[in-house]
Amino acid sequence: MHVNLRASTRAPRISHARRTAAVGLSAVALAAGATTAAGPAVAQPKRAAAAAADCSAAYRIEQKLSTGTTWRMCWRYDSKAGLVLEHISYQPKGESAPIKVLSSARLAQIDVPYDDGSVEYDDLTGFGFAQGLVPLDSAECPGGTIKTVKVPEAWDPAHPDVNGLCTTTRSRGHAYRMQADTGNRVYQQQGKDLLIYTVNKVGWYEYMTEWRFQDDGTINMNVGATGSLSPGDYDAGDGRGWPIGKGAHAYATSHAHNVFWKLDFDLDGSSKSRIEQYDSKVSAPVHGQEAPSNKTTRTNVTKELAGDAENMRWWRVVSTAGKNKDGHARSYEIVRGASSKYPGHAFTSHDVYFTQYDKCEQFASNNPGCATGHPKTVDKFVNGQTLTNPVVWVNVGFHHIARDEDQQPMPVHWQGFSIAPRDVTAMNPLTPAALADQNGQPGNGS
Repeated sequence: MHVNLRASTRAPRISHARRTAAVGLSAVALAAGATTAAGPAVAQPKRAAAAAADCSAAYRIEQKLSTGTTWRMCWRYDSKAGLVLEHISYQPKGESAPIKVLSSARLAQIDVPYDDGSVEYDDLTGFGFAQGLVPLDSAECPGGTIKTVKVPEAWDPAHPDVNGLCTTTRSRGHAYRMQADTGNRVYQQQGKDLLIYTVNKVGWYEYMTEWRFQDDGTINMNVGATGSLSPGDYDAGDGRGWPIGKGAHAYATSHAHNVFWKLDFDLDGSSKSRIEQYDSKVSAPVHGQEAPSNKTTRTNVTKELAGDAENMRWWRVVSTAGKNKDGHARSYEIVRGASSKYPGHAFTSHDVYFTQYDKCEQFASNNPGCATGHPKTVDKFVNGQTLTNPVVWVNVGFHHIARDEDQQPMPVHWQGFSIAPRDVTAMNPLTPAALADQNGQPGNGS
């Protein structure tokens, strides 16, 4: 949810705003170096350049939720992508060992084109997203721990350490509720989540990058935008914006935000997952039927794919190395959130991409890590290779047309998606003991 928070789209103001942003980042870095958040919510990890493959205690997150589920992972901080989570595993009650889910999860780009065509930003690789990590205080991380992040290649090398990573737990409401058939007994459980987040400032606005790990095995990935509307945009110059303030004089320029995530799966400890696409077709009732019929078909995705969401279409990543206690292959379903797909570029015009793993392919656009001649956008990473080690890229777009309520400060706007366990466990991982025998069999709910 952003207006041009960096600057006006006019060249002289861009130059001025970049100076302003640089000063702001220096101030953030100085504040981070001088401030130590108070109270038990603050942790001071040992210094390290990055997390190793099996991370040290300072870079390890392990949280057993009150409902019995334990999440484990490592974290590190990338000079462009910001927070990267690695070696993510999930262990609900009843499982004797952690179930490996992801080898890596990270942002892959935030692309911001403006409606008047005057400017477009690639925040991660071009505009210092990771360098804008801001310090958090204990009030922003209630009941949790704030970890110190050493920002690689810090723009202010004298102050690279920022108290900027919050890990905490939150309630999310009902995980389930079921009325028993007899005895008026109610089975209900309040769900708990592990929440991990950072805040990164880019010019006038701030991104909240949030990862929620639910006790039922679901992982939610969201980016929220807040901060300030840019006063340099209040000029009604493009004829496309929305009036902000008194009358119809101060217009804010409309624009899009195309947020990409990159997920490397490691289901059951193997990168050799397979991708499946499911499509359902509803047909009108035929003679003798009371209702329409619905047929669902599966397509095995064996080659790299730029995929588009359609009604009743979904994808899952399937383990080739492990099964649940019912003998079913474990998998995770990609559950997309609301999205406004931006048609201005080939790389923003698809919802998901499945590519064969290539170490140099890290960002969805303006990818800097490959050799000369290698494609720089995710759509061109899709070039017909067979998928033996698939990487999942998800694109969620939002078209922001400002409103009066966006000032001041601007309320957080969220965009994101989830991955949900499908057959990872044989039953609901939060099943109460009284119902544990009702796996695939009708019960009386008593």
